[in-house]
Amino acid sequence: MKFQPSFSQILLCFILIAGMQSSIFAEKKLAPENIPGTTRVSAEEVLDLFGKIDDLLIIDARIRMDRKHGYIEGSISLPDVETNCATLKKLIKKKDSPVLFYCNGIKCGRSVKSSRVALKCGYNNIYWFRGGFEEWKSKNLPFVKS
Repeated sequence: MKFQPSFSQILLCFILIAGMQSSIFAEKKLAPENIPGTTRVSAEEVLDLFGKIDDLLIIDARIRMDRKHGYIEGSISLPDVETNCATLKKLIKKKDSPVLFYCNGIKCGRSVKSSRVALKCGYNNIYWFRGGFEEWKSKNLPFVKS
């Protein structure tokens, strides 16, 4: 006996495929408004931190390919997928050293993930630049382009 799909079965398959495609291409979620344990900062506040904190470490949590489009001068590349207690220990002198995490912007969760890892590793002076590189560029602030 040969299988003959009915019209409703074919229609159901198309609906399921269309639903899967729309979820794949759906807009990314926004980063949370705040990350408990961190201090959220804007681009202007990042500039202010530059002037106030000499030993501020800026970590770019984006993938390295994103840095080819530009990055905040002085930032160190440490993608979120490589962020753990061991990699942070190599970069951050003490648990209370000031460190700022950023990524592409409010639709990027990489700096969220990195900040949370740092908190779990015991770091306690964490700044989080939610607007990230997108906000930085939109305000015509200087950046390095590779």
